Amino acid sequence: MRNRIKIGLSSIIILGLALILGCSRPEDKGAGNVREEEQSLTVKGSDTMVHLVSAWAEGYMKANPRADVSVTGGGTGTGIAALINGTTDICAASRSMEEKEKKLAEQKGITPKEFAVALDGIAIVVHPANPVNELSLEQLRKIYTGVYTNWSQVAGPDMGIIVLSRESSSGTYIFFQEHVLRKEDYAQTARLMPATSAIIQSATADQGSIGYVGIGYAAEAKDKIKIVNVKMDDKSAAVTPSEETVKSGAYPIARPLYLYTKGEPSGMSKGFIDFALSPEGQKVVRDTGYVTIK
Repeated sequence: MRNRIKIGLSSIIILGLALILGCSRPEDKGAGNVREEEQSLTVKGSDTMVHLVSAWAEGYMKANPRADVSVTGGGTGTGIAALINGTTDICAASRSMEEKEKKLAEQKGITPKEFAVALDGIAIVVHPANPVNELSLEQLRKIYTGVYTNWSQVAGPDMGIIVLSRESSSGTYIFFQEHVLRKEDYAQTARLMPATSAIIQSATADQGSIGYVGIGYAAEAKDKIKIVNVKMDDKSAAVTPSEETVKSGAYPIARPLYLYTKGEPSGMSKGFIDFALSPEGQKVVRDTGYVTIK
């Protein structure tokens, strides 16, 4: 009788433990999946912003040790497409979304939310040996549309101009075309470079080259390239791209930089954007050579 009672109690205990474990496993597994999802974030888009977003990612992961932030470039257009297709959590963009992109997002039930997170001046860069120190917007337009093909046409040496540009998927390509080229086509001879770093490299190697890059990249390149001052027109003073001139509006080729999410951000997406806009995040903006939004 005692043996039966012992066996019965043991069976009850084992059954109870099995029920407890059986009930807790799916819940624990689910909680683990949620935690894993909340700690993983992807940011894709603007090559201009890769350096800045990567620095934000480092700062965010340092403050949140369990966080995993993956940052990739490819261009603003690529990032926006990824956001619409659901292959990235956040898109980094060096231009505003176009109407056709917004309509495509709406067709997929997405209402993109835009956050201006920094400012950027687009620096005009040439080879360090090039004696040209300043150019007007009109001179830049003629260089990039192929009207001017020799540096002697802009008070430079008798040397052919090698036009360097980003690819058409780049937000900087589109911004430059709209604000400097007045929506005209780039010269057919323009060399379309896959990344900003490629423009810096070419400007370093080719004496006749001219390119455009974010001021953060220009500052990082230091003496490898030369920054050309830009004039609004022939009567205006030439202005150097800097934090002060971009914020004041004195530098004529400047723009905001954005982060986009699929609707109101939540979870880790919200945390990352809040960090980017925080005093610490805006310090990262300044430290990496960009201009603070606040």
